[in-house]
Amino acid sequence: MGGLKYLLTIAALAFLLIGRPAAAQVNDTDQAAIRQVIEQQLQAFQHDDGAGAFAFASPFIQKKFVNADIFMEMVKTGYPAVYRPKSVEFRELKTDNGVLVQQVFLIGPDGRPVLALYEMQQQPDGTWKINGCYITQAPDQNV
Repeated sequence: MGGLKYLLTIAALAFLLIGRPAAAQVNDTDQAAIRQVIEQQLQAFQHDDGAGAFAFASPFIQKKFVNADIFMEMVKTGYPAVYRPKSVEFRELKTDNGVLVQQVFLIGPDGRPVLALYEMQQQPDGTWKINGCYITQAPDQNV
């Protein structure tokens, strides 16, 4: 009977683990690549380079916004701190529910601080793309 209980416990643990998303494993090279992708997209926004900025978006985001013009209009109107930041500070890179999130502290053109949460997605070829950006209230006002 003890053996059956042990097997059921192992099976239950395996079931729980299989249903959970795997945490992304990143090394220093990945961290540098993620930062570079975000920096390059921010630079493209600064230069009104829609095609360049759109190229750093994941296939999901590209499909959702169809083309660079629509994407740029969305960023201009909905994400002014990302479109024209006065300052940028990279913060923690963490995993949240199996999703890799790069935190970036920004001061927007209006002088207000925000925390941008960049959802990062590794592509089959190993490159990193931005799979979404969510703006939250900054926990502090220091850059």
